Amino acid sequence: MRIPLRHPLDVSVAEARALQEELRREVREEPALDPSQVKTVAGTDISYLRESRLALGAVVLMGYPGMEVLEVRTSALRVPFPYVPGLLSFRELPALLPALESLERTPDLIFADGQGLAHPRFFGLASHLGVLTGIPAIGCAKSRLVGEAAEPGPEVGDWEPLVYEGRTVGAVLRTRRAVKPLYVSVGHLVDLPTSLRLVLDCLRGYRLPEPQRKAHAAADALKREARAGRIPGAPSPS
Repeated sequence: MRIPLRHPLDVSVAEARALQEELRREVREEPALDPSQVKTVAGTDISYLRESRLALGAVVLMGYPGMEVLEVRTSALRVPFPYVPGLLSFRELPALLPALESLERTPDLIFADGQGLAHPRFFGLASHLGVLTGIPAIGCAKSRLVGEAAEPGPEVGDWEPLVYEGRTVGAVLRTRRAVKPLYVSVGHLVDLPTSLRLVLDCLRGYRLPEPQRKAHAAADALKREARAGRIPGAPSPS
C-alpha cells in the first residue's frame, strides 16, 4: 500500500504540536465503518533499543473475524525525535509507516498501540495514522493519557466512558476478567460504539485484541534480533 507523506516527521517539538492542532480538524468521528464490510485488520506496535535510539516497528495483518495471520511486516530505523508526552506519533510513525507500506494488501482497519481522541490535543497516534492513511483507526492503549472514568464492571465487555474537558473521548473497556482494562478511543473514520464492538470481536482471551497482541510479539522478536546484532544499525552483541 502507498502512504503519501503529507508533512515531514523530522520536526521540532513546537512544529509537532502545531501539526497536531492543524491535522486534528480532519479527524472524523462517525459510523463510517460497517463491521460487516471489514475483512482485514492490522495491528501495530513499536519497540525501542534505547541505547541506539532504534525504533522497531511491526504490523500484523489478520483476517476478520477469523483472526488468521495474513502478513507480518517490520521496519527498523533510528528516531531522533525525543520522548515527549502527547507527541508519541512523531517517534513511532517513522518506523510504522514503512512497515504498513510494505503490506501487499490494504487493511480495512488499523489498531494502534496508543490513543486517538483521548489525547491533550485530541490527536493521538491512532488519529495520526488514520488521517495519513485514510484508513479507519482505533486507539487501544494500556494506560490513560487524559480524562476521567469510573472503573468498569468485572465482566468482559463492561465499559465506562472516558471524559476529558467535558467530551467523551473514549472508553475504559474490560477485555479480560481480573485484568486491568484497556483504554479505547476513536482514531479516525469510526465511532466509539463501533470501536468497542470491533475490539471485542478481535479478542481471543487476552487483554489486547489479537492483531495488536501479535504485532507486540513481532516487535519484541525484532528487538531480540536487534540485540543479537542481526538488524542494521543495532549495536553488536557484547
